[in-house]
Amino acid sequence: MIVAAVHATQADYALEEPRDTGKAREDEGPMHAKEEVLGRPRIPAQPMNTYVERSIEPVLLRAAAEFPAVVLTGPRQSGKTTLLRHLFGTRLRYVSLDAPDVRSAVLHDPRSFLEMYSPPVIMDEIQHAPNLLPYIKESIDANRSVTGQYLLASSQNLSISETVSESLAGRAATLRLLPLSNRELRHEPQSMLPWEGEGSPKKLSTAHSFRDIWRGFLRGGYPELATQLSRDTWLWHSSYVQTYLERDVRTLRQVGDLTRYQSFLQLLVARTAQLLNLSDVARDLGVSVNTVKAWLSVLEATYQVVVVRPYFANVGKRLVKTPKVYFTDVGTLCYLAGLKDPDHAAAGPMGGPIMETAVLAEILRTMTHRGTEPRVYFWRTMAGTEVDFVVDAGARLIPIEVNLSGTPRPTMGNAIRRFQSDIGIKAGDGYVVHPGSVRLPLGPNVVALPFGDL
Repeated sequence: MIVAAVHATQADYALEEPRDTGKAREDEGPMHAKEEVLGRPRIPAQPMNTYVERSIEPVLLRAAAEFPAVVLTGPRQSGKTTLLRHLFGTRLRYVSLDAPDVRSAVLHDPRSFLEMYSPPVIMDEIQHAPNLLPYIKESIDANRSVTGQYLLASSQNLSISETVSESLAGRAATLRLLPLSNRELRHEPQSMLPWEGEGSPKKLSTAHSFRDIWRGFLRGGYPELATQLSRDTWLWHSSYVQTYLERDVRTLRQVGDLTRYQSFLQLLVARTAQLLNLSDVARDLGVSVNTVKAWLSVLEATYQVVVVRPYFANVGKRLVKTPKVYFTDVGTLCYLAGLKDPDHAAAGPMGGPIMETAVLAEILRTMTHRGTEPRVYFWRTMAGTEVDFVVDAGARLIPIEVNLSGTPRPTMGNAIRRFQSDIGIKAGDGYVVHPGSVRLPLGPNVVALPFGDL
């Protein structure tokens, strides 16, 4: 289940302040005093052990206070271990199931392992030991009223979600941690999205150059890169992709031919933000459609891509129309596209897809880190009129267009106005997100919004 967002603090649950180990965490590092977190407000130089507050913290604290177990999932290097140890490290023991000898101990004698690491405990990389979950269920049921017994972290959804549903149903809250959002990097983790709340949206950012924004896109939002500006962007992404391919993909049964799978990744890069026809992809690769579907499921399960489906008033139609695919992190997309220079990235054929990916990532991260499931679609008429994203905000549908020009013009809102006309009263105010610094109306119920203010 997904826990609803709440407002809570660490003090509400009598948690001790985390001890300072003096060691660098996975999403922390030295910051160059004269550089910016590119595309975001300037952040001063900070020591190695600086912690970036995450939007999900109140939700995670509340979940641990209400459920016997919490499962925290998300892509590798999104900061799961750092977050859990920061919030709970002073009173919960920690064990990683990544090492072969630890996994062997779990496999051969799970009961003894759980006795050695009795609750409360943080168990990292739980996807390596799904056989442990029935025994965790047994342990929880022996003390069902005690909350916060097991905090479990996983970087794969495919191998863990079904087991969690079967073994820990009603006993565990499941949350997802994605890479850093812009509002987290601005140290405003609880700030609202522009369409939330009453009145005009709050201006969140300071003006920064078009080039700086694109340099930020090249880096992406993984904590190590986003906060350690001295790190080599290309080298980091190269290592990340290789680790992902070698370590994660090889362990999943759907992938046999790694070379063709890499070609599949390149095809997805070229088709980012476009309608995804799986039959065309399969034909280009010389594999079956079912193979392509299985490979896409691997990317989704390891949080590397997001599939966005079209919005229709008839809900049933959403699942049968052609979707679009986006990479979870814009830095990963830029690396796989072979882009190193911000000017080339902005002016080249991938400029639009990169900008769309960055906008979608900010929306998804903000909503996901509240413990809610984002409902984001795109809208397209038979005549080809299209709105890049439609956010289902409950009472309203928020249309969002993404434009590469930093100089907003009224015509940029034409597709949004068509959407508002067709959808009627349920359509909310629309936004044209652009890389410039100007916020202004583009007509009734349409606003040009700088990316930095999203």
